[in-house]
Amino acid sequence: MAVTKDFLRQYFVASACALLLVIWGCSSYDNNFYKPLRGQSGKDVVWIATQDALVVKMLSAAQVTEQDLVYDLGAGDGIIPITAAKQFGARAIGIEYNEKLATLAQANALRSGVGDRVKIIQGDIFVEDFSKASVVTLYLLEELNAKLRPQILKMQPGTRVVSNTFSMGDWEPDQVIDSNGHTAYLWKVPAQVGGGWTVSGLASDGKSHASHIHFDQRYQRLSGTMTVDGKKQVLLGTRIEGNVLHFSFLNAQDELKHVKAFVDNYQLTGEVVAPYGMVELRLPTQKITALRSVNPQ
Repeated sequence: MAVTKDFLRQYFVASACALLLVIWGCSSYDNNFYKPLRGQSGKDVVWIATQDALVVKMLSAAQVTEQDLVYDLGAGDGIIPITAAKQFGARAIGIEYNEKLATLAQANALRSGVGDRVKIIQGDIFVEDFSKASVVTLYLLEELNAKLRPQILKMQPGTRVVSNTFSMGDWEPDQVIDSNGHTAYLWKVPAQVGGGWTVSGLASDGKSHASHIHFDQRYQRLSGTMTVDGKKQVLLGTRIEGNVLHFSFLNAQDELKHVKAFVDNYQLTGEVVAPYGMVELRLPTQKITALRSVNPQ
């Protein structure tokens, strides 16, 4: 086919226009590409990126899976939500006050191929609702953690909370995480069981005779007393993990019994199980139920 001058002229014009569009697009991208500076001031804290290795350890300690919804409070460049989605399969939402950082974080999620599972909200962590989270991650100051703590403690029992560097005041962590000299802390939101309970099924004959338990609770730490078979005693090994309650007691025959029960607001349901270290011991099924007899503390 013969190449005419008109064809060549149109070809070169089209090529030049395409090149200009590419140059304009690259220039526009470079001008809009935001690069945060370590230590730059934010609303309440300065921005410092979390190490990749620590991010993975934090999410691993929280046992994040594809079933989880992770909220990162103060998302920065989006590394935690992106890692939660990319390596753990979770859905993740980040809340970031700085508009440019929020835009960057969402762009990073798209570039990482997880834009369909990561959403970055430009907003205030003290205003936005994160109550549906099953995992909450933080990199804030201790006083900000303390300010969020009442809201966190009202979340669904078993919600995992992981904080980079900073603690929750006198709410001691369930686990301390170390990564090359960097520290993070893990908590599980405990069910509220403080107060009195009327329990059926703990009597020696396994029948419905009522027993009475009183728990004193401070976060996940518990102590308690129980009256069963007419005998009052201090409960042993009492602890709460999310909504799972454990305690041991001595029955009328001075035998050690261990109870595992699930907390659902004002009800407990569970059974007597083998004590610690005696999993091979087969016990007859002994179900228990309980109702609060007083308002929770």
